[in-house]
Amino acid sequence: MPKTLFGRSLLIIVLPVAIMQIAVTYVFFNAHWETVTSRLSEGLAGDIAWAVESYRDDPSPGAFAKLSKRAEDSMSLSIALQPGRKLPAARRDAPVLIEPFLAPIDQSLQRALSERLDQPFWFDTTRYPAYVDIRVAVPGGVMRVLAPRDRAFATQGHIFVLWMTVATILLTTVAIFFIRNQVRSIERLANAAEAFGRGADVEAFKPQGAREVRRAARAFLDMRARIQRYIDQRTTLLASVSHDLRTPLTRLKLSLALAEPSKRNDAMKHDLAEMEHMIDEYLAFARGEGGEAVETVNLHDLLEQVSEGALRTGTQVMIAVDPTLSIAVRPNALKRALSNLVMNAAVHGEHVEIAATTRNQGGVEIAVDDDGPGIPETQYEEAFKAFGRLDEARNQNTKGVGLGLAIARDVARGHGGDITLSRSSLGGLRAVIRLPG
Repeated sequence: MPKTLFGRSLLIIVLPVAIMQIAVTYVFFNAHWETVTSRLSEGLAGDIAWAVESYRDDPSPGAFAKLSKRAEDSMSLSIALQPGRKLPAARRDAPVLIEPFLAPIDQSLQRALSERLDQPFWFDTTRYPAYVDIRVAVPGGVMRVLAPRDRAFATQGHIFVLWMTVATILLTTVAIFFIRNQVRSIERLANAAEAFGRGADVEAFKPQGAREVRRAARAFLDMRARIQRYIDQRTTLLASVSHDLRTPLTRLKLSLALAEPSKRNDAMKHDLAEMEHMIDEYLAFARGEGGEAVETVNLHDLLEQVSEGALRTGTQVMIAVDPTLSIAVRPNALKRALSNLVMNAAVHGEHVEIAATTRNQGGVEIAVDDDGPGIPETQYEEAFKAFGRLDEARNQNTKGVGLGLAIARDVARGHGGDITLSRSSLGGLRAVIRLPG
């Protein structure tokens, strides 16, 4: 079955029309065309039987001349006497392409002539385009009759088939035109929903199409407005919470800075720094960079900025990306996601490789590899859970709160992509971000 709505709609409309046309054509040829052809063949066979009987009653040249003239004037038959001739031994073969269409004609004429004639006969329906050649054995030779084709069978059947074919093509064209217009409004709605899911602006979208499609489009616009209102309210709330939390932390840091140096003060400064880092991580995870506008950025420059933090820790970072490669993203959100992946790789490994390539189906694929201990394949999905802390070798980062990969995946999915983990060729972990074009 077709996978697209356009294909299915077209099949629903065109298939019944095609079946109806085929059924009508079949019924026409069986119930009408063959009946008419049979009656025409019987009439022609009766005229030929009359001519043969008349000749047998009086085979003189004068009588035959009158017979021939009467047949020409009244029956449109051309009759000639061939003395000393015999009937052809075999039937002339018809062309392969038209033989199936001539079979009913030949059968009808064969049946009609067999019923009306006692003498041997032979006929050919393919030699002449406008005539049927019929020959009958008579005393002393062969009587040859050339009859117009429309005397032997209905010749307008192809006109009916032509009209049916033209009607089918016309109806199919109209169906394609109207279905295409109806499906286009659904495609626009799907594109708008996909763009909104990636955070892109869809202000130009307006409900169009059938009533049900317009209703779905209006529901989408209402949903988008509610989600946007929720995002704005949450961003405002988080900004207030961030300000309220940072104010007492700043006072505590100022108090410790003015206090006498001591081991206790150093420990308290360390706790405050860790608390501030945890608050930043929590707020970043809750905020999700949802209010940021989409911009086209140079991916090479962005990866250069991301790698600076890892380079300061002494990790060797190698970047492989086309300097001209650009992508439309929310820059700060993607930078935070890549920073989490790169810093996570830098903490657990000594060498980090970052590579970005374009995908065949469109979009970009960014891979971050490290030579650290890695994690078991069974814990790949566990690593993406918020606040998850693996108990294996990669739990050395005591400063983290288990939100790095969760934030990175949230950002990737917010762009319409995703993140996957696998074994790196360096021996550690590979994290791959796939973003749509």
